[in-house]
Amino acid sequence: MDPHVELFRRLALQFPGAIESSHMNHPDFRLNNQIFATLSGEKKGCGVLKLTLDQQAAFVTDQPSIFSSVQGGWGRMGMTYIHLSEADEPIMAGALKTAFQNLQAKQSQNKSQKPAKKSAPPTRPANSRRKA
Repeated sequence: MDPHVELFRRLALQFPGAIESSHMNHPDFRLNNQIFATLSGEKKGCGVLKLTLDQQAAFVTDQPSIFSSVQGGWGRMGMTYIHLSEADEPIMAGALKTAFQNLQAKQSQNKSQKPAKKSAPPTRPANSRRKA
């Protein structure tokens, strides 16, 4: 096993509630069944992080040898490669933490915005029918 891949995996699983699963035959890392990082770029020596577009731009600008946008539509949605052999442990841990916290914040926001369940209207007992 590639030690960089194993480090990415270990760091991704250190967050509370994070689990490893699989999507399209690639390992991924989830919180409450939603993905925050994957190893879909493993054959290229990359992990993939789910970042905001602003975060992606900052990471790529600050460390272009470590971070790059995933090609196509996925990249335009914030999916970002982290070149595992170029990233040291603190950079990898920080990037994964950013992706994890994004998802955590989104899930927390979605939870607080869900409308309260409407209770069913009261039903009349069967024997309370009006006589005509």
